[in-house]
Amino acid sequence: MSPNFQIPKIQKAAIVEATDAPLKLVDNHPVRQPSELKPGECLVRLECSGVCHTDLHARKGDWPSPAKLPLIGGHEGVGLIVAIGEHTQDSPVKLGDRVGIKWLAYSCLDCEQCRKGLEQSCPNNLCSGFTTDGTFSQYVVSWVRHVTPIPENLESFEAASILCAGVTVYRALKYSQAHIGDWIALPGAGGGLGHLAIQYATSMGLRVVAIDTGEEKRKLCEQLGAEKWVDFRESKDIVKDIIAATDGQGAHSAVVTAATGAAYAQAVDYLRNGGTLMVVGLPAHASLSADIFYTVTKSISILGSYVGNRQDAREALEIASRGKVKCFFQRRTLAELTETYEGLERGEIVGRIVLDMQD
Repeated sequence: MSPNFQIPKIQKAAIVEATDAPLKLVDNHPVRQPSELKPGECLVRLECSGVCHTDLHARKGDWPSPAKLPLIGGHEGVGLIVAIGEHTQDSPVKLGDRVGIKWLAYSCLDCEQCRKGLEQSCPNNLCSGFTTDGTFSQYVVSWVRHVTPIPENLESFEAASILCAGVTVYRALKYSQAHIGDWIALPGAGGGLGHLAIQYATSMGLRVVAIDTGEEKRKLCEQLGAEKWVDFRESKDIVKDIIAATDGQGAHSAVVTAATGAAYAQAVDYLRNGGTLMVVGLPAHASLSADIFYTVTKSISILGSYVGNRQDAREALEIASRGKVKCFFQRRTLAELTETYEGLERGEIVGRIVLDMQD
């Protein structure tokens, strides 16, 4: 027998009404009712939602691509499916399933990009908390073919940040052309994406040089398996220090999760010949600057890596469910979202913040 869920008419939500406007926290935002769902849509009662630096960009409106306004942000939600639109055919999920809401909320699944596994680059995509309402509310509408089943042995608050931060770094490492025993440089290693990247990298047999600043982040990075640490504020020559830390030859690959142009400008210099630069972090206003002569003569590859597809998400969650990757997070309430944004902007958040959406 299918579960019978009581669905309220209103809910708590955090709304961005205009570009860079203060968050508006309300407790009377409408909940889409089951009768209002279209075929293929589902309603998810959220248990929790992670907070990502991308959510801050959506609120500030400082990316070249604008977010829809007004907007409910958030794209790392975990909860239960409580309704599915009538006439939905061959749904891969059912009522009561625990699922995740990712950055990629919807893609057509039939264009060239989707067929080739680049669903996240579908020209008709919708992104949670950016071009469609996201997970900073107690209920969210999503699509049955894009929600991600959560492994039974992975706790919801642990799973939340894997849905964006985890899958993003996992895919970047997967395509970084690094092999077992290679050195991987991780600028921003102590942050939300970086601390997960260390764990995915070590589970793949890679050797990590962590690049960040501060004693708290150093301890976390080393605890998670980083073999070498470079503090970019204390270093007098960061390129020289990274090369020295990687057998004197430089890293085989760099996955840059830091949202600064400087982190990219340095990478080509500290990569060894044949190295790969994975472009992941998204500064608001920055260009990728690389010396063309040395990029060519060192045979450097530069690859953009944008979140991940449905398969990447399942793989990233499966690795976490086996205990290979653990998200270090602080638990907060939706009422603390503004404070969380301020901490992100100052670069003070260690690990991730996950909001209890039913508190």
